[in-house]
Formats: sequence, C-alpha cells, structure tokens
Amino acid sequence: MKYPLRPLVFWPTFLILLAAVVASYIDLNAFLAVSKQLNTLILTNFSWLFSAGSFAMVVLTAIVYFSALGKVRIGGADAKPLLSKWRWFMVALCTTLAVGVLFWTTAEPLYHLYGPPTSLPIEAGSSAAKTFAMSTMFLHWTITPYAIYLVPSLVFALVFYNRRSHFSIGAMLEPLLGATRVKRYAGLIDTLAMFALVAGMASSLGTGALTLAGGLAQYIGGETTPLRLAVIITIIVITFVASAASGLQKGIVMLSSFNTWIMLALGLFVLLCGPTLYMFSLGVESLGVYLDTFFSRSLFTGAASGDSWPHSWTVFYWSVWFAWAPVSALFLGKIGRGYTVREFIHINMLYPALFTAVWICIFSGTSLYFDALGDGSLNRVLNEQGVEHVLYQMFQQLPASGLMIAFLLFVAFISFVTAADSSTDVIANLCSKGVTADSDLDGNPLLKIIWGLIIGTVSWVMVAFVGVDGVKMLSNLGGLPGMILVLLASTSLIFWLKNPALLEVKSTTPATEPELAGADPVAEFAR
Repeated sequence: MKYPLRPLVFWPTFLILLAAVVASYIDLNAFLAVSKQLNTLILTNFSWLFSAGSFAMVVLTAIVYFSALGKVRIGGADAKPLLSKWRWFMVALCTTLAVGVLFWTTAEPLYHLYGPPTSLPIEAGSSAAKTFAMSTMFLHWTITPYAIYLVPSLVFALVFYNRRSHFSIGAMLEPLLGATRVKRYAGLIDTLAMFALVAGMASSLGTGALTLAGGLAQYIGGETTPLRLAVIITIIVITFVASAASGLQKGIVMLSSFNTWIMLALGLFVLLCGPTLYMFSLGVESLGVYLDTFFSRSLFTGAASGDSWPHSWTVFYWSVWFAWAPVSALFLGKIGRGYTVREFIHINMLYPALFTAVWICIFSGTSLYFDALGDGSLNRVLNEQGVEHVLYQMFQQLPASGLMIAFLLFVAFISFVTAADSSTDVIANLCSKGVTADSDLDGNPLLKIIWGLIIGTVSWVMVAFVGVDGVKMLSNLGGLPGMILVLLASTSLIFWLKNPALLEVKSTTPATEPELAGADPVAEFAR
C-alpha cells in the first residue's frame, strides 16, 4: 500500500480527541474549569517566554534574511519549484490568513477601544484608545505571527529538501538532537503537535459553522438547530476534503487562487464604499504608534503592574500562533521547494504581513468609524450578540448590504475551506509512512477523508450538544509544547548561519524505510 498508516501518530491523536469529547459531554463545567486552569497556569508562568520567544523569531528572521543563508536554494541548485511565485503566495496567504482575520479585524479593535490595559494611561473610548486599538491589531496580526510561522517552516523546508529527511515535525530537531534520537521519538512529537491542530480545526469548524448559520438566518429565518449545523458542517467538510484529496496542484491551488481574488474584491468594495480617508489616516497614524512601541509592546507581560491584559490578549495570541506553527510549518515548508531562503521569507512573511496590514486598515478602520458614528453601536452588537455579528452589522452600513452580506457568507465559507484543506493535507501526510522529498507529496487520500469525517463529526457534536469551548481550550494548550518545538528548531538556523555548506544537497536519494528500520526498530514503528 502506498503511504501506509503510522499507527502511533493516528490512534493516540484520535483517542485523545474522542476522550475530550466524552469528558465534555459528561461534565462540561468541570472539563472547562480544568482546561481553563491549565491555560491560565501556562500563560501566567510562561508569559515571559512566549513574549521573548515570539520576539526572537522576528529578530532571527531579519538576521537570516541579510545573511549568506538567504541565498541558499531550498532543494539544491537544480531544484524545480512546485508553484509559481504568485500561486505560492496565494496558497501561503490562505493557509495562514484563514477566516479568523475576516471577523476579528472588525471585532477585536472594539475590545481594545473600550478595554485598554489598566497599566497604560489610556482612557477607554478616547482618541488614544483608537490608535492603541489599531496598533494592537498590527502587533497581533502582521509581522510577529508570520515570523512565528516562518521560522519552523523554513527549518522544515531545508531539513526535508536539503538534508533529505522524512516528513515529520521531529525532523526539524535533527540538526540539534541527531537523526537517530529524533526518529526514536518522532511519533510522540508528531502526535503532540497534530493533536493541537486537529482540536483547533474542530473548534474552528464549529465556530465557522455557527458564524455561517448566524448569517444565513438573516435570509431564511429560523433558529440555529442541530440539523442546520449538520448541513453546514457537512458541506464544508465535503468541500475541503475533496480539495485536499485532489492534491496540491489541483484543489488546494485552485481554491486558494479563487479565495485570494474574492478577498481582494471584498476588500476593494469596503475600501471604495467605506470611509476611505478615515481608514487610511487612522491606519498611518496607528502604524507610527505600532513602530514606535514595537519593542516594549512585544515584550509586555504585565508583571510589573499586575496587569492581566497581556495574558488575555498579546501573550494569548503568541500561545495560539505557537500551537499551530509546527504543523502549519510542514505544509508551508513543503510548497517552498525551488526558491531561495530570501524568497521564502518574502512569500511567507513580508507579503502576507503587508496584505494583512492593509486589510486591517480597511476593516478595523471602518469598524471603528461606524462604531463612533453610531455612538458605540458596534460595541453593543459585540457584547450582546457576539464577535461574528459585528462584521454583518458593519456591512449593514454600506451600500447594497443585502447582496454584500450574502457575498460575505460565501467569502467566509471559501476562506475556511482553503485553510482547512491544507491542514487536512498535512494531517494525512503526518499519519503516513514513506512521504519523502522525492515522492508526490500528496499523501494518502483515504486518510484525508477519514480525518475530515472525524473532525466534522467532533465539531458537530460539540457545537450542537456540548459547546465548542472545551476542545478550543485543549487546542490552546498546545501553545507551550509548540513553542518549545519552534524554539528548539530555530537553533538549526543558527547552526546553518555559521556554515551554510551544511545545506548542500549531496544526494537525491533518502534512506529507504528498510535501512532505517534496521538501524532502529523503535523508530520504524513510530514512523
């Protein structure tokens, strides 16, 4: 069988996820209490490390960009690119952007406008609070999160294509720990990181289904019933599984391209029909605040003043990005073959961060403008109806609102699908043996279908009968192990900075499965 199952990666992840659903169903309050306590414990004790670690990713990326390592070609001098630069950018953008930025860029600024840190001399609702809110959006959604994704992605790309390692998260640690030691524990490393992704996908799918159901109710009426949620989740799962199963060059690239164009169309509509002058005036002013306070805000933990705001926002965001980074790195690294390290940084960090910064100017600026125009109207929607309704309410203030809200629902649907298909692709590859730099990289389509069904079922059970918060909390717990993995993996770049010759492609034939099995039977079973 091509790409047979890795049992020590598939079954533990599935059983832990199943146990989480059962525990939530038996006693949701107790389950939430324990998971929230663990999250609080991690954020309280490791906020300094999350802040320092995320900042280190930005610094390391800048050093690599201007070093000799920046000229190294992923896969070797003769490597052929998998995708053109434009397609590569669209896939990378949609993999990381997801549907979150669509809704949170309108809702999150309102939280910061009316609830700034108590340790800063900022009055809620003031002009200073507006620039603080916008600058915070730049901090949370542009350079730093993309740097957190970039570093492990680059390490994996170089290990996988230049060092000819196998498709595994543990492979990123080979330059530090050695191939034999990493292979022995590859199954455990992959399971820990993959569980964070699977739980995160289930909670995101559930949240996305609720969001779409809320928007749909404005047209067809009625309440959000389990049946309606089941239909929405089924359509989403069928779409992203079909895309992932068709492979990188077909479904994933096509959907990402389509998603990029419709996102551009949506952004252009709000830019032209919204408060254009205000959004860019506030955006430029807030960009100055962001640049001026970048170092202090990046390392702000609230320890000196006892302010809990960083734990609720900035540090929490760093934890979430670190939780998703190791597994996302496998997909982003996989599609970077044939380009230099410097080009990799352009496509996976600089260009997406620039796109998101412009998006924030448009959507966050418009949200703040209409909230002020309505004397806090959007903030009331946020508090009374929830995050997802802020964007719908904002579009009610724009021309052709009925038509555009329908288009917005379609954009949200496609955005979620394009993020989910790449994650499903990685999950299937992680659960498969024999995925190497010389294979077709598309993995086992049957495993993609199986995981799609599992994630869809778990998501439906949670949102329809239990609540999605339990699985979401478990996903966020992946921030600490994810951060440790990323920080350890980043040391590989430091080694290679000193000696880029270590990345010369000496052989295009990786060790075969039987050879590795003979060297280490434990590693063979784990793979």
